[in-house]
Amino acid sequence: MSAVAIPGSIGQIARVARVVTETRPEIEPTRDGRFRDWLFEGLAHRNQKLAGPHKRPEEHEHQPWWKVMCLTGVDYFSTLGYQPGIAALAAGVVSPVATVVLVLLTLLGALPVYRRVARESPYGQGSLSMLEKLLPRWRGKLLVLFLLGFVATDFIITVTLSAADASAHLLENPFTPNVLHGHQVLVTLVLVALLGVVFLVGFTEAIGVAVGLVAVYLALNAVVVAVSVARVVAAPHLVVDWRNLLLAQQGSPAAVVAIALLVFPKLALGLSGFETGVAVMPLVRGVDRDGRPAMRLRIRNTRKLLVTAALIMSVFLISSSFTTTLLIPQQEFQPGGRANGRALAYLAHEELGSAFGTVYDLSTIGILWFAGASALAGLLNIVPRYLPRYGMAPDWTRAMRPLVLVFTAIAFVITVIFGADVDAQGGAYATGVLVLISSAAVAVTLSAGRERARAGSTAPATARTVLYGAIAVVFLYTTAANIVERPDGVKIATFFIVAIVVTSLVSRATRSTELRVTTVEMDPLAREFVHGAAGDRLRIIANEPDARDEREYREKEREQRTHHDIPDRDPVLFVEVTVRDASEFESTVVVTGEQRFGYRILRAESASVPNGIAAVLLHIRDELGVLPHVYFAWIEGNPVLALLRYLVFGGGDIAPLTREVIRRAEPDPERRPRVHVG
Repeated sequence: MSAVAIPGSIGQIARVARVVTETRPEIEPTRDGRFRDWLFEGLAHRNQKLAGPHKRPEEHEHQPWWKVMCLTGVDYFSTLGYQPGIAALAAGVVSPVATVVLVLLTLLGALPVYRRVARESPYGQGSLSMLEKLLPRWRGKLLVLFLLGFVATDFIITVTLSAADASAHLLENPFTPNVLHGHQVLVTLVLVALLGVVFLVGFTEAIGVAVGLVAVYLALNAVVVAVSVARVVAAPHLVVDWRNLLLAQQGSPAAVVAIALLVFPKLALGLSGFETGVAVMPLVRGVDRDGRPAMRLRIRNTRKLLVTAALIMSVFLISSSFTTTLLIPQQEFQPGGRANGRALAYLAHEELGSAFGTVYDLSTIGILWFAGASALAGLLNIVPRYLPRYGMAPDWTRAMRPLVLVFTAIAFVITVIFGADVDAQGGAYATGVLVLISSAAVAVTLSAGRERARAGSTAPATARTVLYGAIAVVFLYTTAANIVERPDGVKIATFFIVAIVVTSLVSRATRSTELRVTTVEMDPLAREFVHGAAGDRLRIIANEPDARDEREYREKEREQRTHHDIPDRDPVLFVEVTVRDASEFESTVVVTGEQRFGYRILRAESASVPNGIAAVLLHIRDELGVLPHVYFAWIEGNPVLALLRYLVFGGGDIAPLTREVIRRAEPDPERRPRVHVG
């Protein structure tokens, strides 16, 4: 159950989920009623002038790495609530051996990968950001959109599976009123709804809640495991009986290992938590002896976090799988059995009594509910982290509460579809986890290869690159095996992928004529050109830089002066905008002055030509206090194809698009720079 970002305290979830609302310069409150104002609180509308630089979100208080580990722990360690039961149901008596394979993959595969991710992405962006950088432009963004479908699957199933398992622990407790029995779906829906209500209202518990929950939960699990191991030691025939049954079913130790290698992908839920571990890096304290921030120390502390969490989880995975397999009858793991989805809770009641078992149940319910909160926080953070930056989110997604309602409704549907069945959701959840880890392994492999290439090495691939590549292959196999065995995860992920891609592309198209420039910076020569040409009317000719020879500028000037009756005595400037990366939605425009063949040229780079020109004109207007006039030539061609070129490549029919960007950015017609087309 990985989450992209977990805030430093649950009280900060709302603020982190509203990071994007802090990136807008003004907030205009709605006027359609008190409920609408409350629902869309924090929804910022773009300022009706050139936007300034983005504000940065408030820095969270740094914490010792072991406290931050508890934030990942409410997600990672809570899987002990259902992992042993799912493992026993999926692998039967082979479960302990398959769990050992899983632990080896954790320590020798996932852990080295995420130690590298911590180095490559020290600000908490995670493996998605690495892939975005490694595959630039539209390729990287489309890949991120694709992976976001699996992220959404991971997080939504985290919410529903955790709530379902919490309800299982609640309903199986001997002190639970009989009236609730047989209503697991209803109880699960209530828990999901409660989670949604809490996010709608907001709450203020600090990071200490996560620390307390994890400490109590691990302590109780340690007691249960220790007592169970002691019972196994006192009754050695249990081990003998298990070994005989194992060999009787499989025939030989080699066959046992082979079966374990085949079935361990079903146990992949125990791999969760690594993506969360690197996502919370900004919270990890990293200061040198003089108290100054030191990124190398933060990376080192994050690696401590990852190693410690992996070791703790590995010990509990092996011990819990071993003891539950030996001490619990196999029929109790089946649907309807008392150990289904709650194997350790079963042992807590059987070995330590109902009183201790009830305390264990309450602790498990608490940490599972908190795991759902961390997943929902991740969902609320991932939308503003990627989609608005791509221009691929509707305007209302910048408010937290509508998103909470959407995600809660989806969780309701998933709960009903799966009947609040923990086992049925295990495959979908494992798919999301494995895709994320596989993408991280691929990203690390590509990064290591490019690092070797940048170093100028012509030798064969280094051992490190080969190692990461091998790990990536193993995780890709594990992911494929899980998908073939349990395709539910891909079905859910496909729904999310289609929904995200369609919504994103529609949003990008509808928002394409916004003023997508954060700020304009002009160098001294460009400023000198602008001030020198300013008079009663500042005239600027838009030019598409082709040959950039004297003939090009001479003919362009003659054409515009003739078509628009520009007097020969009036000075003109040329503006040329080139597209740096059309897949970017917002950008900073840096304008440089250049004198070429006696012509004065303002050169700029932007994510799109019309937005770049509009931003430069608005900036000149604000700096000089005069309205610039810009002159274009009509472009021949199909307008639909021109619009597609604008959306994909940042070009298109420049004149009308520039006019539309200016119109949307400046509501007062008298203050709009003048656009002339001939």
